[in-house]
Amino acid sequence: MEPAASPFAPIALDDAPAPHPSPRARLSAAFGALRAAALDLLYPPACMVCRVAVSSSGTLCSTCWKGMRFIERPYCERLGTPFESDLGAGLISPEAMANPPVYGRARAVALFDEGPARQLVHGLKYYDRTELAAPMGRWMARAGAEILAEANVLAPVPLHRSRLLARQFNQAAALASAVSRRCGVPSDPSLLARVKATQPQVRMSRSERANNLQGALRVPEERKLWLEGRKVVLIDDVLTSGATANAAARALFRGGAASVDVLVFAAVVTAA
Repeated sequence: MEPAASPFAPIALDDAPAPHPSPRARLSAAFGALRAAALDLLYPPACMVCRVAVSSSGTLCSTCWKGMRFIERPYCERLGTPFESDLGAGLISPEAMANPPVYGRARAVALFDEGPARQLVHGLKYYDRTELAAPMGRWMARAGAEILAEANVLAPVPLHRSRLLARQFNQAAALASAVSRRCGVPSDPSLLARVKATQPQVRMSRSERANNLQGALRVPEERKLWLEGRKVVLIDDVLTSGATANAAARALFRGGAASVDVLVFAAVVTAA
């Protein structure tokens, strides 16, 4: 039985109200619940990470649940990274002051470490486990409720066409669709285009990542008029150095966006 004390408990998430639930979003959620119930009758529910039996699909077993390092307040209002102690509302971390991001605010569900959060991200991204997008998106909608309540549109971080052909799907777009179904804010994968094939950034430094992404993202000319003055939430799976989020936010601002916030499933936090 999964613990229910945390605000991120699967049962609480399914029952929690969306920031701005439209009739269409409510209908989609109801249909999803019926579909999940039907699937549970056909296939015994299993933990999303370790595959042991659980009470309902799209949840974690108690062991994997304990391994998730959920991000909750107190945290930096700009970067969304957790503080060790509560020093008051509205505080900004030294990292955010030293290296202020291009975007406004970032929010994440959990820390990206060696535990279940990493396994969920890798399962969706590398192992074609597209069924993970819906529960991960529900958690993201809860973690980002504050910024989603102000948003006009969701913009998933795009893949270059060569990588999209190789992978067959964009995990950021899948998560954006799941978040959209939960909160009612539309997702628009056409707002950003990756016009340059970039190198993998796993072992790059912060400056190398920024150089790698120089000129890689832009808003298509035909979308700029629509984007003018709108509040955007950028969607991705992981926030690491912030280089991709900064490059995307810069492109969105150049395209006419009024504000850009960031919502991801997991965030990398390095020791000071």
